[in-house]
Amino acid sequence: MLKVIELFAGVGGFRLGLEKTEGFEVVWGNQWEPSKKAQDAFDCYARNFEGKGLHSNEDITSVSEKILRDLNADIIVGGFPCQDYSVARSLSGEKGIQGKKGVLFWEIIRLANEINPKYILLENVDRLLKSPSKQRGRDFSIMLASFRDLGYSVEWRVINAAEYGQAQRRRRVFIFAVRNDIQFIQNKANLEDSTMLRSEGFFAKAFPVLDDEGKKFHGFTFSEDIVDISDNFTKTYYNSGIMRDNRVYSEELTPVIEEPVTLGEILQSGVGEKYYINDSAKEKFIYLKGPKKIERTAATGHKYIFSEGGMAFPETLDKPGRTMLTSEGTINRSSHVVLDPETNRIRILTPVECERLNGFPDYWTEGMSDRMRYFCMGNALVVGLIERMGKRILEVENEDLEALKEQPQQMSLPV
Repeated sequence: MLKVIELFAGVGGFRLGLEKTEGFEVVWGNQWEPSKKAQDAFDCYARNFEGKGLHSNEDITSVSEKILRDLNADIIVGGFPCQDYSVARSLSGEKGIQGKKGVLFWEIIRLANEINPKYILLENVDRLLKSPSKQRGRDFSIMLASFRDLGYSVEWRVINAAEYGQAQRRRRVFIFAVRNDIQFIQNKANLEDSTMLRSEGFFAKAFPVLDDEGKKFHGFTFSEDIVDISDNFTKTYYNSGIMRDNRVYSEELTPVIEEPVTLGEILQSGVGEKYYINDSAKEKFIYLKGPKKIERTAATGHKYIFSEGGMAFPETLDKPGRTMLTSEGTINRSSHVVLDPETNRIRILTPVECERLNGFPDYWTEGMSDRMRYFCMGNALVVGLIERMGKRILEVENEDLEALKEQPQQMSLPV
């Protein structure tokens, strides 16, 4: 049983997916929403996992890494915020680097440095690979170099959940870091980078890709100086990649598409009246979701035409849902609006249907307001993807355990 520390836990999507494999034990989970008196996500997490591990509702920056070190965790997981990861020299110069204050990625690095887990599994929005806009790829490069400096190899993959059988077209980047002394890394040291990404690496086994010629790919090395990377480095990252030692290889891969769960399949029956929309709200939705060309004026005084295409209204029920945002359930362009099959009336999704879009059990977030239930699901990840990654981690771990069994045991002879 692998011991897990869960950071930025939300309502527990990582934990749900990992525990479904029956190979993980979350020994400590942290969820804290800054500047909010009500801690709805933490309350949901603590209620659903009551009596299982330690639950922390405190600012992660105030948590002592020494306390967590004693838990002997094998893996750190978390969906961390996408921020500006720029770094600089410390004031004294010789004390290394300083990450920008308030950037929570540095808390992951701080804890990983102290705990030294075998594995780290993270999730973020896919635009992380391109940020910031003025120095494309810098932030992700800083992350990779940080893991390099801690002695980890890294794979990443941008995954659209619906392309691998899930109910939502949700694209996220997943990052898997493995300590370099783990057998999985050593056994595959001589395999080509493209082979790792296509068939033999971490993501390839769980999320197969077509064996076609890569349309876009390249390899490069980093500067040894992470501050130099922060100041000067720019690079294009494709939807998959690997970093081993100081070598990085990235390639655009094509998924082997699996049949998804459709929006129609996750709809509830007997939906309450409050989820149906009146004529006024319907007109607003028609405008918001319709095509537009609007003249706008930039801060410089320059006039330009803002345009956006139309969206299906109501939603097509024979396809998976679109990416759910935290504003789900409100009158805005991104909210799902469906024609209820039972009543033939227009309505928004229910909180339970939003839970189903992410693969959570029904009524998982019950106990908070509907607005917060929508918000939490808009922030959550797709549980089914994490379950598949969890099974893959167990395979990697078994590879390591089998190697240890094969090592010759040293015998102590009597004196």
